[in-house]
Amino acid sequence: MDFLALDFETATTQPDSPCELGIAVVRGGVVREVRNWLIKPPQWPYFNPHNIAVHGIKPEDVAEAPRWSGIWEEVASLLHEQTVVAHNAAFDMTVLRSTLAAHGLQHPTFQYFCSVSMCRKVWPGHPSYGLKPMCDVHGIRFKHHRAGNDAEATAELVIRALDQRPSFDMTQFLLEAKVKVGAFYPGGQRTPGGKLSAAASY
Repeated sequence: MDFLALDFETATTQPDSPCELGIAVVRGGVVREVRNWLIKPPQWPYFNPHNIAVHGIKPEDVAEAPRWSGIWEEVASLLHEQTVVAHNAAFDMTVLRSTLAAHGLQHPTFQYFCSVSMCRKVWPGHPSYGLKPMCDVHGIRFKHHRAGNDAEATAELVIRALDQRPSFDMTQFLLEAKVKVGAFYPGGQRTPGGKLSAAASY
């Protein structure tokens, strides 16, 4: 099973303010590497105090970090034609879409799904499907609200779900579990609910 798990942290309530991105790379059903980028958002040096309280990243931590344009080529090459998962994917995909639009960058092509929805389908009946509660259930220890850690924890949740259906490939697994899939493509985005939105003009 090959896929990527992605997580953003943002500096403000604006979706185009990513200050950290983490991507866990899963190959053969194992997390092979975790990449993490601190990012200097366009709103710098302003960070919302609430956001800082959540993730602990401060303006001085990203003062020497690259801007989004400095990491995008590397990130885009990872995402290209992959299956991507995020916990509460609506948030992370909104950050990605908004940031690409703000920088006038074309969408990459990949499909994605939400691990919250996956957890609800595979493990019904839990009182909470947040990342921390679900990881606690499955014995996954991590430092919450740092992008690389959250991405790796999300990947481990998906791996545990896949282990229950070891004969399936990713497409079969998502179909069997009835997990809806969205997509990014150069002309726009399709959400897992089927809603279409156009990309920014370039």
